[in-house]
Amino acid sequence: MITDQQQGAVGQEPGGRAERVAFVRSEWHADIVGRYRDGFLVEMSRLGVDRGGVDVFRVPGAFEIPLHAQRPAASGRYVAVVGAGFVVDGGIYRHEFVAGAVIDGLMRVQLDTGVPVLSAVLTPHHFHEHDVHTAQFAQHFAVKGAEAARACAGTLASLARLPVPAAA
Repeated sequence: MITDQQQGAVGQEPGGRAERVAFVRSEWHADIVGRYRDGFLVEMSRLGVDRGGVDVFRVPGAFEIPLHAQRPAASGRYVAVVGAGFVVDGGIYRHEFVAGAVIDGLMRVQLDTGVPVLSAVLTPHHFHEHDVHTAQFAQHFAVKGAEAARACAGTLASLARLPVPAAA
């Protein structure tokens, strides 16, 4: 298992500033969300990115992810932010509001800061806390983590080819 206390550089910008990725993860269903983090870090490493260039921040639940994503995005120290959480239908429809608020918040952070924000805040239609579902979703999160790493690298590469917005 990969720890959350890793430091290092993702790459270097032309001015020599180290590029870093912030990874904000919720603690609800930490065993499942942790697999997302692991898949993300393994794939980033496979893509040639130092695992130490990813700073992991833990938050209590998914609802807290957008605010915690906003701070590193606005700091100027991170080239991308990833949010990971697992919003479960506990028998009431509240999970849909939570999931929607989180995704809307992450999009707002991305558009307000100009820093790419990738989301893996997933809301399964049916999840029951038993061994079969836990194993199934843990494996699914590992796959989604690898997909997010490729999306992160691809997004950073495509943004690097676009013109930089003029200062207002």
